Amino acid sequence: MAKNQKRPEDFLELVERAKRGRLKVFIGSAAGVGKTYQMLEEAHALQKRGVDVVLAFIEPHDRADTAALIEGLEVVPRQRIDYRGVVVEEMDLDAVLKRHPQVAIVDELAHTNAPFCKNKKRYQDVVELLEAGINVICAFNVQHLESLNEMVKQATSVIVRETVPDSILKRADQVVDIDLAVEDLIDRLRAGKIYAPDKVDWAMENFFQPEKLAVLREIALREVAESVDRTVSAKADSEDTARRAAASERVMVCLPTRPPPYGAMLLRQGSRLAGRLNTDWFGVHIETKSEAGHRIDATLQRYLLDDEQRARDLGAEVVRLRSEKAVDALLEFGRDHGVRHIVVGRSHKPWWRRLLGQSPVFKLVTEAAGFDLHIVSLEDR
Repeated sequence: MAKNQKRPEDFLELVERAKRGRLKVFIGSAAGVGKTYQMLEEAHALQKRGVDVVLAFIEPHDRADTAALIEGLEVVPRQRIDYRGVVVEEMDLDAVLKRHPQVAIVDELAHTNAPFCKNKKRYQDVVELLEAGINVICAFNVQHLESLNEMVKQATSVIVRETVPDSILKRADQVVDIDLAVEDLIDRLRAGKIYAPDKVDWAMENFFQPEKLAVLREIALREVAESVDRTVSAKADSEDTARRAAASERVMVCLPTRPPPYGAMLLRQGSRLAGRLNTDWFGVHIETKSEAGHRIDATLQRYLLDDEQRARDLGAEVVRLRSEKAVDALLEFGRDHGVRHIVVGRSHKPWWRRLLGQSPVFKLVTEAAGFDLHIVSLEDR
């Protein structure tokens, strides 16, 4: 069942008012809840109202009821390339742009494109469609949201490799949760409506365990509720931007020069916090002389660059400052840029160094008057 469901004509109203492409996102807790089916039903409803709709990329997953809904809708042929002896099919971005429909339906948003494609990720294809003025309806499962990656891993022991940056969800004009009770989802799995019969036992022993599905369902419901709250708040606050700026509730994440996954853990925490507060946020790294480009270890430099790109993907403004007094530089930047919340990783310095005040976190705690500190444990998880 779809929560926070908007009628197709509601999205049509947005489409007709828009000068840029509008984005509608269907979120689910797991494969098989009905995201693709719901998108196809909406495509039919919009088409009946005279909207020019195409299926830019749909993955029916060999489900008969889903495949049946493709009938009667225009499908943009996939791009087929022979890659290392294997024929790979991807969304033909150029063909969709050339066709330029009013609405494009795009499935599997977290998908990583094959090397021959223009963009590395499908969500980047969607951004191009939006910037070209094409409205998009797309779908993905909640565990693929970048800022939830660590939470999902902790709760379900599932490691998700393909992610969608939070900036995509924040850009959405409508977000809809496709909800299905855990018992009903497992019944669909056992009936062979999600995976082939030979994969059912494997699925139930791994991802489709009732307790894991229940956690993912709760996360999906909460994420959509928070997204709706952010949208409503943004619309109300847009009339008084100055008041929002004066609130000084911005978030700053202190980026370390450390190997994965430490930077990612801090950034996800910062992204979630900024999302709840509906505020801007920064990813800030303090570069000391020992970390100058010609001195820093090349591997550590790559880790930092990766974290900075991850911060941008999550919607942060990335700042790099040069100073030998890291804490002083962070606090000065925070005061100058309306920061209230500072997210920092807990130091692994020996206890006696913390006692002597030589730990950056200890120094922050003692000197960060007027800030709220969010100290994240960076122990191996």
